[in-house]
Amino acid sequence: MGYFLGLLLFVLVAAKCSEGKGVCDQSPFKWCRSQETVSACQAEQWCRASNDTEPPAAMVDVSLYYESLCPGCRAFLVFQLFPTWLLLSEIMNVTLVPYGNAKEQFDGKQWQFTCQHGEQECLGNLIETCLMNVLLQPSEYIPVIFCMESSEDVVNNAEACLKLYQPDVQWDTIMNCVKGDQGNKLMHANALMTDALKPPHEYVPWVTINGEHTEELQQEAMNSLHTLVCKTYKGPKPAECGGSAVHHKNYCLS
Repeated sequence: MGYFLGLLLFVLVAAKCSEGKGVCDQSPFKWCRSQETVSACQAEQWCRASNDTEPPAAMVDVSLYYESLCPGCRAFLVFQLFPTWLLLSEIMNVTLVPYGNAKEQFDGKQWQFTCQHGEQECLGNLIETCLMNVLLQPSEYIPVIFCMESSEDVVNNAEACLKLYQPDVQWDTIMNCVKGDQGNKLMHANALMTDALKPPHEYVPWVTINGEHTEELQQEAMNSLHTLVCKTYKGPKPAECGGSAVHHKNYCLS
């Protein structure tokens, strides 16, 4: 639990620090995304050289099929996925699919779900699904889900985690999704995504890299997702992968 608290503190400090950061103080991968940032960071020459040498590399797609109360899923999300995403979000996409070994049955009006770890897990899966649907951006919902999964009580701490990371979003908005038809349809979509896996999942957490799952990839992800993402990425390696850091000089001229 001490490690969880340390990670949580790190995220809070990083979030506070980033409030005062301009894009030029962040990763060079962001400088060339618009003409405004190119000009603001005086990065015309660097961006031109980057574009001339090779086209942008595709980001690494990491998908996690999991259950909100599965101990192994929680450990992977907290100790592997979240720290890797914090460091490598510029070169990786993350897809979270909370469903796992659940079962569904249509009762004529809506889908009924039975979860491996009971009703609370079904509720946790729904809350995390609705968080993703309402918040939309991974940068907005991944810290909230990390907060939930790293806490002692995933479900009962969900509201506090939302207030911590997204204080402008009302908890009632999330629960309206959870209790309504929208949440039911979203969870059914998670079931379809999970059932469509090839090969079919045999356990959770189940990890795919660029849509592919093998036992070798799974073991690499479980051992060090950071290393796997860095190895898989085909573009110039960022400093977080051991590549060359690009230093931007920022002066106040007299």
